Amino acid sequence: MQWLLVDNSNTRTKFALADQHALGNWRGTLATAELSPETLAELLHGIAFDAAVVASVVPLKERLLGDYFARQVPVHRVDQHSPLGMGIDYPEPAQIGADRLVNAVGVMTRYGVPAIVVDSGTAVTFDIVSAEPAYCGGVIAPGVAAMTRYLSQVTALLPQIELEEPTTVIGKSTVQAMQAGAVIGYRSMVRGILQAIRTEMTGDPIIIATGGDASMLARGLPEIHTVDPDLTLEGIRLVALAVFGGK
Repeated sequence: MQWLLVDNSNTRTKFALADQHALGNWRGTLATAELSPETLAELLHGIAFDAAVVASVVPLKERLLGDYFARQVPVHRVDQHSPLGMGIDYPEPAQIGADRLVNAVGVMTRYGVPAIVVDSGTAVTFDIVSAEPAYCGGVIAPGVAAMTRYLSQVTALLPQIELEEPTTVIGKSTVQAMQAGAVIGYRSMVRGILQAIRTEMTGDPIIIATGGDASMLARGLPEIHTVDPDLTLEGIRLVALAVFGGK
């Protein structure tokens, strides 16, 4: 059985094929703002699948995706009621983003628990899985790209910059100074949040980074054990396995 996995985030929507054994080789990406029946049909032309699993943090696009795929195959939308293989230690589980739930599923299965997942994208999220295992909550902070965009939007003289690894903390131009502030400041924020989380956790958690800025982030943070760009998709695949099995 072939499944289509959909990771619908605020900026980009990623697609992948998978089966009960592993993620497949085919991948696709669309800008979330450009999702429509027409762009989906074009991207998926000639791609065969028996079911779809959607993990979305964009409600309008989640409905579009669900309605589009439901005309063709069975569809499961990830939420707190999905078969996650763990408990949820959280007062209002409906508030947990689907991406955060599947990250927890992925880290538990691939790396074990206790664990912390740092997902670095439009926002940077920290998700904690206890040894029980249970999803315990986490932290949400601005992503590095969001911070740099904000500076350029609310100031008259600061430009929009491309993120690059600074060669020195002391910038010799406005752009260099902004890059140092963004990259080094971002890492310092992440390090401080991780330290604070660990003081409230039992055991020695493995820390996994994923998301678009994960590799850049991890280069300066030895606290991060591994960068896993497929962690979210793997979590969606595991939910698909629990929902649809190998049939």
